[in-house]
Amino acid sequence: MGLKVGITGGIGAGKSLVCRIFSVLGIPIYDADREAKVIMSEDREVGNALKAAFGDAVFDQYGKLDRAYLSEVVFSDEKKLKQLNSIVHPAVIKAGDDWASAQMSAYSLKEAALLFESGSYKKLDFTILVTAQESIRINRVMKRDGVTEDQVRARMSKQWSDDQKLPLADAIIINDGEQSLIEQVMAIHHRLTHSNE
Repeated sequence: MGLKVGITGGIGAGKSLVCRIFSVLGIPIYDADREAKVIMSEDREVGNALKAAFGDAVFDQYGKLDRAYLSEVVFSDEKKLKQLNSIVHPAVIKAGDDWASAQMSAYSLKEAALLFESGSYKKLDFTILVTAQESIRINRVMKRDGVTEDQVRARMSKQWSDDQKLPLADAIIINDGEQSLIEQVMAIHHRLTHSNE
């Protein structure tokens, strides 16, 4: 088992693009957000907790998670969002720990939007923050998701600001379209693969 490394960034910062560069280098990547969706759909214990918290309508008549319903319920209510996170985050963190322990590379990456907010960064050896100016991030998300600026800002308000995340990050990648992402990734890759020298 190598180093456990976390990578995060606010919506539209470009952490998925950065992860693709790391994956080209052969680094295994755990997508915590995608895994959360799988766990909510397939983990019986989590499913029962979701039903208890938000009602049977969380799952449709075929037993599939109704993401639209769940989003509607939690994103307009801070208390319910916290309740959802308290059900899902521990299961995702445990699955991520198990996955990382099985990796044989010098390090593995855990990609998570709420790496710092969830507290899961505390179980990692190293953290990377991907940043970009707010205006760039807003434009990226509007283009990518076909949403309005207000909708993007509403999503951003659910995440910590970069100012809150910066003190917790061991490395920063600036994704502003001007600085080379590849060079920044290679510098961190070199640092992580030569950490024991």
